[in-house]
Amino acid sequence: MIDMIREKFAHKSIVILGFGREGQSTYSLLRKIFPDKQLSIADRNEAVRENPLILHDLFVSFITGTDYLSYLAGYDVIIRSPGIIVWNLPSDIQQKITSQTEIFLEGYSKQVIGVTGTKGKSTTSSLIHHIFKTAGKDAVLAGNIGNPVFHFIDVIKPGTTVVFELSSHQLEYLKVAPHIAVLLNLYQEHLDAYESYETYQRAKINIVKYQQPSDIVVFNADDTLLKTLVDPYLKNRRASPFSLQSQPQPGGFIRENVLCFADGQQVVPVWNIHQDRFLRGEHNLRNILAAVSVAMFYGIDLDMIEDGIATFKGLAHRLEYVGEFDHIHFYNDSIATIPEACMEAIKAVPNVDTLVAGGFDRGIDYSELAGFLIRSNVRNLILLGAAGKRIMEQLAAFDHSGKHIFPINRFDDFKPIAFRETLAGHACLLSPAAASYDEFKNFEERGIRFRELVSVLC
Repeated sequence: MIDMIREKFAHKSIVILGFGREGQSTYSLLRKIFPDKQLSIADRNEAVRENPLILHDLFVSFITGTDYLSYLAGYDVIIRSPGIIVWNLPSDIQQKITSQTEIFLEGYSKQVIGVTGTKGKSTTSSLIHHIFKTAGKDAVLAGNIGNPVFHFIDVIKPGTTVVFELSSHQLEYLKVAPHIAVLLNLYQEHLDAYESYETYQRAKINIVKYQQPSDIVVFNADDTLLKTLVDPYLKNRRASPFSLQSQPQPGGFIRENVLCFADGQQVVPVWNIHQDRFLRGEHNLRNILAAVSVAMFYGIDLDMIEDGIATFKGLAHRLEYVGEFDHIHFYNDSIATIPEACMEAIKAVPNVDTLVAGGFDRGIDYSELAGFLIRSNVRNLILLGAAGKRIMEQLAAFDHSGKHIFPINRFDDFKPIAFRETLAGHACLLSPAAASYDEFKNFEERGIRFRELVSVLC
């Protein structure tokens, strides 16, 4: 990998576009390979000039400020960090764009399990990694969920499996793909960062588009849109759909409460879905199906798969049980930034009496969520911010006389309402169906604040 990068970029002028966590890891690796090479860093934030990592580097130049994207034409290679919006740049600039993800896959694609989807990719990636580690396999978990992949280059051996969570931003300009591609679902998300929903879909599907014929596609056959997008690439791939609604063969499915995997020759019963597990809800059954399918391709022992599922405790802010306070059960599902995730959370958590939803408005359609809430047993709807107002507008189209609706402008204001209105023995669920950017840096910060507020009764 090091030799490949040295040969690829030795005589190229390079700019690192974005200097967050991934940009910094890109810089560190390039500087290790090229101690005296001139490198440029482009970032909107002027403060990157004072970053201790580069403060004393005499071979670094900077492009900062609001117009930092206007100075990229003079470089041979643009190594873009995820989340930097470049679709409106000239095509000749876009052709120079690569990424840490693409560079890594050029060297290690045959060792990579790539996982993407609008929702569930962190849980599924973590579960796959947990099953592999339970089975004693050499595996690392990288990408959107944790450390950038360049962080692991020194520890990756020929037998190391890399479980790589991939966001749409990491996939957007990809022209090489992982050996196993896992696609979980596609919903409207991140529309503020793309020209259109279709552009977002095209970014996601790159994980399959650039695979080789010997590669494997594991995908959710119950997601009609996803299946339509994947179908054109299945003629020369090894396909393994998974489903809760049918029994694809080959593929993964549920038969008589047993999760099964069919390899095209036989059906193997893997795991009884009524066994104890920390992952609640139907959506997590799909995540488990995806993880099991991958584990079966790698020949992991059935006992190890079962142990892995049973001992995996899930991730913070994803249907996380915070605790019982004043006889009310509180659940933190701050990760739920779209309506579909909120609906799944309500179905998964027992006895939801109060829902805290809303936040930053990204123009998502809430009509389906509104209808679902009307039909549900949730009595109290605490609706926050601009997104909460739009949910209220959608609710107005229904007879909502049986619901108690509480509009709030500040997140913290949910607490007294939740403790006053939620029935004893029932649940209060934070599942916002909206982004957190109006009050918080990210969904993690919002979830942490929820935990803090409900755990202090005064």
